[in-house]
Amino acid sequence: MTQHALGTQQRYVSLYTDLLQTVRELGLLRRRRAYYFTRLGLVLTALLAIAAGMVLVGDSWYQLLLAGALALVLVQVAFLSHDSAHRQVFDSAARNDWLARILAGAIAGMSVTWWRSKHSRHHSAPNQIDKDPDVQLDAIAFHPDAVAKRGRLGQWIAARQGWLFFPLLTLEGLGLHASSVRHVLRRDANRLDRVEAAIVVSRIVGYVAALYLLLPAGKASAFLGLQLAVFGLCLGASFAPNHKGMPLVPAGMKLDFLRRQVLTSRNIRGGVLVDFAMGGLNYQIEHHLFPSMPRPTLKRVRPIVREYCELHGVAYTEVGLFASYRIVVDYLNNVGLKARDPFDCPLATQLGR
Repeated sequence: MTQHALGTQQRYVSLYTDLLQTVRELGLLRRRRAYYFTRLGLVLTALLAIAAGMVLVGDSWYQLLLAGALALVLVQVAFLSHDSAHRQVFDSAARNDWLARILAGAIAGMSVTWWRSKHSRHHSAPNQIDKDPDVQLDAIAFHPDAVAKRGRLGQWIAARQGWLFFPLLTLEGLGLHASSVRHVLRRDANRLDRVEAAIVVSRIVGYVAALYLLLPAGKASAFLGLQLAVFGLCLGASFAPNHKGMPLVPAGMKLDFLRRQVLTSRNIRGGVLVDFAMGGLNYQIEHHLFPSMPRPTLKRVRPIVREYCELHGVAYTEVGLFASYRIVVDYLNNVGLKARDPFDCPLATQLGR
C-alpha cells in the first residue's frame, strides 16, 4: 500500500474515531437504567392488565380489541429486547444477553440468538448486496439482479411489490416465530440454544393452548390471527423506513465505517409519537454509528452527528414518516422495472468507484 493510500485510509478511520471521542467525552454512552427499568415495569403492567382483561371479557368478540392491544405491547417488548441485545441496558454483557433472551423468548416467543446473528450481519454491512441479510430476502427483491432470476410471474409481482409490501408485513409475526423455532431446534444446536429452545417453544405452545382453553376455537383463532398480523405489521413498519430505498452497496465495495453507516441509513422525523411507535429506530443513523448507545440518548446525539456530517460532506438523510413510506413503496415497485434496464448503484456513482 502506498503512502498516499495509507494516509487516505487513516483519514477515513479518524473521521469516525474523532466523532466517537467527542460523544464519549460528553458522557452520551452512559447507561440509562432508570429509563429502561421504567419501560420494563410499564410493559409488564400492561401485559398483566391485558391477561386480566381477557379473563374478565370471556367469550366475546371484544377479545379482538385485546388482541390488538397485546400486539402493540409485544412490539414494545421486541424493542426492549433489541436494545438489550445491543447491550444498551446494563454494563454486563451477560445481563444484557439474558434480559434480551427472556424478553424475546419468554414474552414475545422469538429466538434472540437467531435474530442477533442476522442483525449483526446487517449492522456490519447495511445494504451491501452480498453481505446484508435484509436485502437478500426471497419474498422481496431489493436489486434488479434478484428480479432478473425470476420467471414472468415473479417479475410481474416484483414490479408491484411496493404495494404488496405492507400487506405482506401482516405475515411477518408468523415468519419470525417460524424462523426462531427452526433455529433453536436445529440439529447442531449448542447447550445455550437448547435452553432457549425450551423457553421459546414453551412460550408459543403455552400461549396458544391458553387461548384455546379460554375461548371457543373460532374466537381463539381470530384472536391469534389478528395479534400476529398487527404485531408483524407494526414491527415491520418500524424497520422498513430505515434502509429501504437508500443506496445499495455493490458486492465487494469497501467503505469507511462512518460513510457506510450514514449513507445507507435514513432518519425519520415526527416527535414523541414517532419515537414511541418506532422504538427509537427513527434515529437510525445514530443507532448504526453507536449501537450500544441507550435509546433515549439517540435524540440528544442527533444534532451533533448531523452537524459533523455536514462539516465533512457526508449526506445525512432525514424525512417524515409518511414520506419515508412513499419512498419505500416507490423504490420496491421500481426495482422490478429497473431490472429491464442497466442499473447503476447510486452509492457507487456518488463516490466515483
